[in-house]
Amino acid sequence: MKKILHIFLVVVAVLSIGIASLAFYGYIQFQRFSAQTGSLTTLVEQVESSDAYVDYHDLPNTLVRATVSIEDHRFFEHDGVDTIGLIRALLSQINENLVKSGGSTITQQLAKNLYGQYDSNLSWKMAEFFFARELESHYSKSEIFALYVSVINYGNGYTGIKQASEGYFGKEPADLSDAQCTILAGIPQVPSKYALISTENVEAAKKRQKLVLAAMVEYKYLNQTQADEIYAESIWQ
Repeated sequence: MKKILHIFLVVVAVLSIGIASLAFYGYIQFQRFSAQTGSLTTLVEQVESSDAYVDYHDLPNTLVRATVSIEDHRFFEHDGVDTIGLIRALLSQINENLVKSGGSTITQQLAKNLYGQYDSNLSWKMAEFFFARELESHYSKSEIFALYVSVINYGNGYTGIKQASEGYFGKEPADLSDAQCTILAGIPQVPSKYALISTENVEAAKKRQKLVLAAMVEYKYLNQTQADEIYAESIWQ
C-alpha cells in the first residue's frame, strides 16, 4: 500500500510540474506575441474602428444562435477555454450521433484571428489560453461575439459578416433571413469549400447548413419543424 501511495504521489508531482511548466511557457509566449503584434486592447480597437465591424445589437438573433450552436454551444457559460467542450469535441469524432465540433471556443478563435495565427503551432496554442482569458476578463460576451463575426473568414475574400452579407446577398447583416443566417454560420469551418460562389459550393454549404440547424435543434434554439422550414427557404431571397 505504501509503495502504491508513493508511486501515486510521484505521478501527481510529475504532472503538477509538467502543467506548471506548460503554463509558464504559455505565459512567456503570450508576452512575446503581445510584444511582436500588439496588445489585445490595441487590436480590438482596430477592429471596432474598421468599416467591417458590426455591433452585437445589429446582428440577427438567428445568426448568433446558429454560430454559437455549431461553433461553441457553451460560449455564454465558459470563461474562454471550455474543458467540457474539448472532451465533447473528441467524443464527436467517434460518435456519429453527436454533431461534429472543434475544441476551440469562439473566444480562442477570435484571439487566433486577431493575431493572424491560422496555422497554429505549439507556441501559439500555449499562448492562446492566456489571450482567451484576457479577452473574457476585459470584454463582455456580446462584445467578444461581435468582434468574432467581424474578423472571421466567410469565403470569397469576405472578412466579417458585413462583407459576407453585402457580398453574397446585397444586404446589411440586420436584414438577413433565417436561411441566410444559418448558411453563413456554417461557412467559416472551411471557407474555400462553403463559399457561395458556385453550384458545387452552394450544395456543400447546404449540407453544412443542415448540420447547423441540427445543432440548433439539439441545443433547443429551434424545434425540428422550424429547422425544416428554414432549410426549405431559398437563401437568395
